[in-house]
Amino acid sequence: MTDRLATPVGTALAPQPGFGLTLLLSTLLGFASISTDLYLPALPSMSESLGASQGTLEWTVSGYLLGFSLGQLFWGPLSDRYGRKTPLLLGLVVFIVGAAGCALSTDAWQMIGWRIVQALGASSAVVLARAMVRDLFPRDAAARMLSTLMMIMGVAPMLGPSIGAQIVSFSSWHAIFWTLVAIGLVTTLGVLRTAETLPPARREHGSLRHKFAHYLHHLRNRRLLAYAGINGSFAIGIFAYVAGSPFVFISFYGFSAEAYGLVFASGIVGITATNAINRRLLGRFGSDRLLFWATAGSVVAGVLVLIFAVAGWGGALGIGIALFLYVALNGLIGANAIAGGLAAVTSGAGAASALLGCAQYGGGMLGSALVGAFADGTPLPLGIVVCLAALGTAGSAYALRRASSGI
Repeated sequence: MTDRLATPVGTALAPQPGFGLTLLLSTLLGFASISTDLYLPALPSMSESLGASQGTLEWTVSGYLLGFSLGQLFWGPLSDRYGRKTPLLLGLVVFIVGAAGCALSTDAWQMIGWRIVQALGASSAVVLARAMVRDLFPRDAAARMLSTLMMIMGVAPMLGPSIGAQIVSFSSWHAIFWTLVAIGLVTTLGVLRTAETLPPARREHGSLRHKFAHYLHHLRNRRLLAYAGINGSFAIGIFAYVAGSPFVFISFYGFSAEAYGLVFASGIVGITATNAINRRLLGRFGSDRLLFWATAGSVVAGVLVLIFAVAGWGGALGIGIALFLYVALNGLIGANAIAGGLAAVTSGAGAASALLGCAQYGGGMLGSALVGAFADGTPLPLGIVVCLAALGTAGSAYALRRASSGI
């Protein structure tokens, strides 16, 4: 799986990674969704098996996102100092241990605790994969590469709920987490066979304390914070959907686990399509303009979700279409916000990637926690959270415009 990795960032011609590296980066970026989407259809059966309420089980998503957001703050500076590969291998070991703990859990609180451990490890995969892209590509090429990776990794969450439903149909929810252990082991082998993307000459050789000080510098970067705000606000709605939609479609509308898997897969198809559109339009319009258009679209979609949740128009089809529109915009917002944020810094790319990821998954934790805390057996809490998330996304986009113009 060795590839041409050593071209410095900002060179005129971006390197073309081989198939092995592209597949590995896609898998690493997909760890957050793989770790959650696979077990979504099992949430109602887990609720019965563990003797826990809907709201408590939704905290398995929130707990995961808590660990995921905080973990990135650790892995980013560590990778700026020691390179990407060694911290990534350590994180994968933590992920495997956490997934095994989930499989062996006997009550909801054990499950939540092991999900946090699992997330602390998985966070290394996502933050370091983004940093590896930053190591290799200038801004627009990075956005294009991220869109490519997101299209590829879109297969995993598209198939995840369906595969999870099939696993539950012939086994139990425990088998889902043993499957995640196997995924972690295979990915570890892939990382072992891959070259380092941040050679010693390009690492920051100060103390780790100095590396963590990058956060203080980055927190004064208005453009980086605005991109993080867009990413985090939009993620509130995305993960409210992830945590709340199984109960909306399975419990409220009476869908089977298999049918819900198809509903969830449709959103991933939308993300994949908008990622393809993003790749085509980047050269013509630039990433910021596409990002602004997408944030405006998220407001329209968020308002529609709330209207359908309140009025009940069209039943499952009505709210499903509105949610599809919101989720699909992730293909335009995600890659462009991340690439823009990474391009806004000149040093400490690992720390910047961690901040962007912390905002994204911290927002996700908030969204899943809110939809769980206010769960009332109807789609209304989901509609409210998604709409508020869209408004927050638009507000962060306005802050980015002001920061870009120096206001």
